[in-house]
Amino acid sequence: MSEITSDAPAAGGTAPGDDPTAVVSSIGPKIRRLRKRRSLSLQQLSDRSDVSTAAIHKVEQGTMVPTITTLLKLAAALGRPVSYFVDEERSTPPYVVFTPAAERKPIYTSHQGIDLEGVSGPYGQYLVAAAVAEVAPGASSGDSPLRHAGEELILMLSGSLEVDVEDRTYRLGRGDSVHFHTEHEHRWRNPAKRRARAVWMALRPA
Repeated sequence: MSEITSDAPAAGGTAPGDDPTAVVSSIGPKIRRLRKRRSLSLQQLSDRSDVSTAAIHKVEQGTMVPTITTLLKLAAALGRPVSYFVDEERSTPPYVVFTPAAERKPIYTSHQGIDLEGVSGPYGQYLVAAAVAEVAPGASSGDSPLRHAGEELILMLSGSLEVDVEDRTYRLGRGDSVHFHTEHEHRWRNPAKRRARAVWMALRPA
């Protein structure tokens, strides 16, 4: 997945926990995901945590790194230990990664309008990256086509997406899938007025 292999971990990218930069980058998306799961507005989380709405917004967008005090307050307000935001849990045995539905971790992406929850093992240990993606109406990968090493496979769960590969457009509805080599120029978008949901997989470069 372009989002899961370069900036999410998109091609050649890393998953949260593999290096300090990735850990810091994952804090904001984790806070945003937990806030949305609890149906909290920025103001409501601000009231619970005694952290300003402006600061929370900046942390969620990745434009500000929270202080330890701020992270402690937000973690308490969201009902999670601080370790959830800075640690990557290791599975036992090491060759199996079990991810309960309620414990999927958000994956960072620079693209607006798409939320990713990881369902695959950590980068470096596994070559396949996978996430459940939710794409907002009108969201897209941008005007410039994407191109990188690897493969991507998208399986639609609900809603619709349009995926361009080279000069051809594939329109995906519920149950449809598209699998392609990502060294070819490609882009995606949600043309509908409802959110789209898909399982998005990518082959990470070895």
